[in-house]
Amino acid sequence: MNDQQLLRYSRQIMLPQVEIAGQQRILDAHALIVGAGGLGAPVALYLAAAGVGTITIADPDTVELSNLQRQIIHHTADIGRLKVASAAEKLAAINPEVNVRTLDDRMEGEALDAAVREASIVLDGTDNFATRFAVNAACVRHGKPLVSAAVIRFEGQISVFEPAKPDSPCYRCLYREGEELGERCSQTGVLASLPGVMGTLQATEALKTIIGLPNLRGRLMVLDAMTMEWRTMKLRKDPGCPVCGELSDVG
Repeated sequence: MNDQQLLRYSRQIMLPQVEIAGQQRILDAHALIVGAGGLGAPVALYLAAAGVGTITIADPDTVELSNLQRQIIHHTADIGRLKVASAAEKLAAINPEVNVRTLDDRMEGEALDAAVREASIVLDGTDNFATRFAVNAACVRHGKPLVSAAVIRFEGQISVFEPAKPDSPCYRCLYREGEELGERCSQTGVLASLPGVMGTLQATEALKTIIGLPNLRGRLMVLDAMTMEWRTMKLRKDPGCPVCGELSDVG
């Protein structure tokens, strides 16, 4: 770590839970962010600012006017551009030392598998269950920690899944196929600032996980932004889970 890095990250390094060793882990980390929208925007911005060495952003979409209400990494001039190109430009401006990679293909099949395999931590910022299930399955296959969040209307939720830990549930332990509601914010709406709240928490949980600090593994936090009340639910590994359970065939 050079003098410029010591100065850039000094407020983080002075934390006794981080110090130089923790900052070095952050610099050595490779975060895969699936989705460069409302959640992915604050995730990417904060991970770049914190010094995550390599950030891969995956999103096949282009910036639309309706995105700008909440997807703060994109600006009016970016309308029509690939979201990953817009996001990469902003991250380079924040921290040119970060190696930013972009994937503008849909995260499925071998493309998803390869991206997860190369990453050290995965953050899911997507808005559909099919992709969430696929990302979770890839993380279980490769034993990569997954920080998952979701927002809709005035509601948000977040948890951390660590398939390399024997007692950790996975996303499919929480939701089974066919049980999901299938709603998206494009259909039901979402308060502008709520993805920022949950995405910032995702970045926080990712940094803690990278450093090796306690995280939300085994817990699901749910926010009702109307009343500003949090609920915390304990999550347990499901032995019958088709992805991480005893009879799963993901591996």
